[in-house]
Parts: sequence; structure tokens; C-alpha cells
Amino acid sequence: MKQCPECNETFDDQKAFCDMDGSALVDQTDSLRAALSQANPPSSSASASAWVTGTIGALIGIIILAWIVVTIDGGDFLTTGNIVNMLQRSVALGIVSLGQTIVILLGSLDLSVAALISLASLVTAKEMEGGSVVGAIAIVLLMGAGIGLANGLIITKLRVNAFIATLGMALILGGIIENGWSGPQGGVTDGFSENLGYTRFGLIPMSFILFAVVAVVVWFVLRHTRFGYRVYAVGGSEDVSKLSGLRTHRTIIGAHVVCSLTAVITGIFLASRLKAGTPTVGLDGGYDLESIAAVVLGGTALTGGRGGVIGTIGGVFILAVLDNVFNQLEFNSFLRDVVRGIIIIAAVAVYARRLHRRRTGRGRQA
Repeated sequence: MKQCPECNETFDDQKAFCDMDGSALVDQTDSLRAALSQANPPSSSASASAWVTGTIGALIGIIILAWIVVTIDGGDFLTTGNIVNMLQRSVALGIVSLGQTIVILLGSLDLSVAALISLASLVTAKEMEGGSVVGAIAIVLLMGAGIGLANGLIITKLRVNAFIATLGMALILGGIIENGWSGPQGGVTDGFSENLGYTRFGLIPMSFILFAVVAVVVWFVLRHTRFGYRVYAVGGSEDVSKLSGLRTHRTIIGAHVVCSLTAVITGIFLASRLKAGTPTVGLDGGYDLESIAAVVLGGTALTGGRGGVIGTIGGVFILAVLDNVFNQLEFNSFLRDVVRGIIIIAAVAVYARRLHRRRTGRGRQA
């Protein structure tokens, strides 16, 4: 006897599974073997590793170029204050980008993170004003898990496209914020604000240590747990994953919960920096599109199945260095966005051409 992981029906034939809509029985043994062999070709990991290496190389090149340009302009780039500034600026974008990496590896995405960051900062400040720090953090984390669960259920059970589902959630959260708050609210305790927002050990801010811890946890989960394996499998091919017995809906829901948790952690950090909750802190920072840009710069494919944490960190640092240079050179916001957009498009175009050449080469060899 065998039970279908999607519809929970039990069948006598060990070769029989439900098809994608759960309405019929088909013999999938031979097709499953073929599909599994094609879902993640050997060159996929090689191309992803090459892109991560390229991202790190690009980061080093941008740092050197930034140092030269800023020095010529009469500024100081590699100073203690400037390095600390870049590390601190990378924290908020870095943490939320780690969560975005997981959902993009699935072939999904989350556009609600910016609004969720704003809401998390408001709730954090409000709860800390009248209660304990631990209680406030617990409430915010539970809120984030609930919103991520809602996103995952809408995508999997209601069959709504992730773009539409998370955009709708962003609008809902934005409406809640606009109706409930009109300006900075609450007050983060001085001790919490000082410890997380401003304390540093030499060149390393405490907040950057938080970023590093989250990065290590996400990396470990993706590389050394069953959940991580399932994320890559579902991103490679959701249909093949279903046929191989994986509960794809659980994986998708879990990934969106993790993404929302990283968003609320970002909101907690920003509240500690500002010492209050701000209704526009997430939207003004553009963390929805910025996090996607960092993930893509790091080599994670928007179609899913390829990429990882190391590349995303490289993408975050590239954006942080660019922001720092733009500030020192006093670029206006229009020119800043234009240059960043050109860099992102060029980077993805180079990756797409390399991937196309590899696939073409495999086709000729076959």
C-alpha cells in the first residue's frame, strides 16, 4: 500500500501516484527516473559556484574601484568610520535578503517584506514602551510567523501566484499601518537600542554579528537539513518533487515563514537604530526590491533551484559599497538609482549569457 503525499489517498500499486491535480492514477516510474536525472544537471551547481566566485570577484573589484574613485575625489574610503558605516548599512538589507534567498530558491518571492519591516518596527517599539524586551521580541516573531504562514497558505492552498499573493499582503499590511499609525510611535528601551543598534567590537558592530548569526543559520539549514534539500528540489522542479514523494506545500509554506521571520528581525533591528517605530522605514528603504536585487546579484536564479547564501551576502555588500560611494560623491537619488539599475541588469545579462552558452555546449556534445 502507498499513500499519495498530496491527496492522502492510498493505492495498492506501488508504482501508482496521483497526477498533479489529484484526479487520476498514472504509472510514473520510468518518467520519474528520467525527470529526476534532468531536474538538476551536474552543470547547475558548477554554474552557480562559478557565479558566486564571480560575485566575490566583482565585490573585490568594486571595493578597489571605489577606493580609487573616492581617493581621487578627495575623500577617505578605507577609514574605520567608513568601514563601520558600510557594515551597519549592510545589516538590514542583508538579513531580509537571506529570507528572500530561500523563497527565490523555490521559484517564489515575497513582496510583502518592506511593509512587514515597517509593521515590525512599530509593534516592537510599542510593546517595548509598555512591557519587556523579551516579550516584545516574542510577539513580533509570532506576528512574522503568522504572516509568513498566511502567505504560504494563500500560495499553496488558494493557488495564487506568489507575486500577486505577497503584493496583496503588502497592500493589506500597508493599509493596517496607514490606519493605525501616522508617525513615529513608541519607544525602544535605551539599553536594547544601545546594545543592538550602536555597540561595536573594534570594527564589528553588534548588529553585524546578528547578521552573521542569521546567515550561518540559513546557510546550515539550506546545506545540511532535509528542509534545505527540499527547497532546492522544489525550486528545481515542483512537479518532479511531488512525484518523488516530497510534500511541496509544506516546503513552500515553511520557506515563506522563514522569509517573514527575517523581515521582522530586520524591523526589530531598525527600531533599535531609530529608537522608535516608523511607518515608512521599510518602504523608504525599498527592502522588497532591494532584497530581490541582492539575491539576484548573488547568483540565485529567479526560476529557483540554483544559488545560495554566500552569493547573496556578496550581493548585499556590493550594494552597500555602491551606496557608500554614492553618498561620498554626493550623487543625487535619480543618478544613484540609474547606476544601480544598470549594474543589476548587466550582471544578470552576463549570467544569462554564460548559462545559455553552457546549455548550448551540452546540447552540441549530446
